[in-house]
Amino acid sequence: MDPVMHSFDPPERFVAGTVGSPGQRTFFLQARSGRHVVSVALEKQQVTVLAQRVDELLDELMHADTDILIPAVAPLDLADDGPLEQPIDEQFRAGTMTLSWDTDDERIVIEVYPVDTPDEDDPEAASEVLVVRLPAASARAFVARALKVVSAGRPDCPFCGEPIDPVGHLCVRANGFKRRA
Repeated sequence: MDPVMHSFDPPERFVAGTVGSPGQRTFFLQARSGRHVVSVALEKQQVTVLAQRVDELLDELMHADTDILIPAVAPLDLADDGPLEQPIDEQFRAGTMTLSWDTDDERIVIEVYPVDTPDEDDPEAASEVLVVRLPAASARAFVARALKVVSAGRPDCPFCGEPIDPVGHLCVRANGFKRRA
């Protein structure tokens, strides 16, 4: 059976966003073209790694010996600080993600597969997949927003690196003593 393909080439909007308060947030990737919206749930760490890898790939392309125009920073006119599209209907929870550069179309290609893919070594066996193809400028804008969304959560403890709740947390580096921000 062929997988359900949620393809956006390019999307009108592709963002990382959250629902909930810090410490209780659910992270989403959301793509929209017209009235077609797909929301995929994922972990905070997945958002961070995806944004970092997209940024690194764009930096490598900037320094490559090609004629491709890659912006060093996100263009201001592509900044997107709006909320996620409502209602949020989770299509699936993200598992494996792939990232590549399509030289012919000069686009970043992000593929997101469900966490419940039967064979993790073969993401092609997934029941559905989200495929987003972004021009370089839109990819930089995605990175800027994703990193902003991730950093908007709870601050990290300077000693152990774990998130600090509003009432503090038990810091393993302080032998269990409660630290406050």
